[in-house]
Amino acid sequence: MTSFGAPEQLELMWLLVPVVLLLQWAAWRRRAALRRLGDAQLLRRLSPVGLKRRRLASAAMTTAAIACIVVAIARPRGSPIEQQTTASGRDVVFLVDVSRSMLASDVAPNRLERCKIWIKDVLGTLENDRVALVAFAGSASVKCPLTLDRAFFLMQLEDLSPRSVPRGGSMIGDAIRKTTNEVFAERSTRHKDILLFTDGEDQESFPVQAAEIAAQRNIRIITIGIGSESSGSPVPADRERPNPEFVTHNGQRVVSRLMPRALADVAAASSGGVFLNVGTGNINLDRVYADLAASAPKEELVADKTTVYQELFQAPLILAFILLGLEVLIRDR
Repeated sequence: MTSFGAPEQLELMWLLVPVVLLLQWAAWRRRAALRRLGDAQLLRRLSPVGLKRRRLASAAMTTAAIACIVVAIARPRGSPIEQQTTASGRDVVFLVDVSRSMLASDVAPNRLERCKIWIKDVLGTLENDRVALVAFAGSASVKCPLTLDRAFFLMQLEDLSPRSVPRGGSMIGDAIRKTTNEVFAERSTRHKDILLFTDGEDQESFPVQAAEIAAQRNIRIITIGIGSESSGSPVPADRERPNPEFVTHNGQRVVSRLMPRALADVAAASSGGVFLNVGTGNINLDRVYADLAASAPKEELVADKTTVYQELFQAPLILAFILLGLEVLIRDR
């Protein structure tokens, strides 16, 4: 049984229509030129025997070669075989604070953009691990469920901003609870990690209690604290509205500071949690997480059955080259 891996490419067969018309136009121009040169009967007697048939064969070979190339591009395949593959991995959720305080520039270019860079670094080290993305501020939103689709994950990551969630603020506890209840499968035995990126400011959403509930589900929380702990940094205002450059309260600029103690308590309350106090510095998070992941077990997964085909594009492609080679050898003069 033969099928095509890219059947939509067969639409390129329409290219044969202009090719045939072009060959016919060239033949008509050639005949018109000969008529201007001299008497038609005399020219037929002077022409080599079989010239018309050779020119017709040349045009047919060119057209057939193009058709063979189109068939090769459509990836003909056959001999389907069902295979079942296994892989080992874990579930990793990137829980990212997108509140307006994460736009503070005490870390270049700002806290949120630096977190995106770290997440991309970690993503490059993950192989068979499923990843998910959850954004939170005053509420939490699952931007990407657990998946192996890295392209979709990166697309959602690039779009993260304070507008990714409907409410401003900072509710770390609610975000952890949403991740625990909605992202992770209830009965899954896979190793589960939450990488929490935030400055640690929380509006009494009880994050430690949420981490304790996550610990009961064998979920490890790795908290990454970002921002200045001592001096803090002013919070940028929404530049699309007629507000000052920074958020103010009672005439004073609102300053956002890193809350390391709160993040350390969240990590300690989870199952084997770790707190990484980055502050305004930098971290090779890909290497750090690789070391942390190396000590954690990986579950062997049985993937769905996939059908593997034998690629057959070589035959029409070789035939196309043969036809083009023979066409060059045909003499029509």
